Amino acid sequence: MKAKRQKHSGAFKAKVAIEALQERETLSEHSKRYGIHPNQIARWKREFLDRPKKISNSCA
Repeated sequence: MKAKRQKHSGAFKAKVAIEALQERETLSEHSKRYGIHPNQIARWKREFLDRPKKISNSCA
């Protein structure tokens, strides 16, 4: 059975990216807490640093 893709709000992505940027926990710890692959969190961090408005306004 094929798994459905998760859709996350821009606010959620921004929250996770900001927490990851604070470096109080590793990406692995964040990924376990939120159920997201560490590469996805790293991508959101890069997007947030490049264009903070883009990630906070995205709907997907």
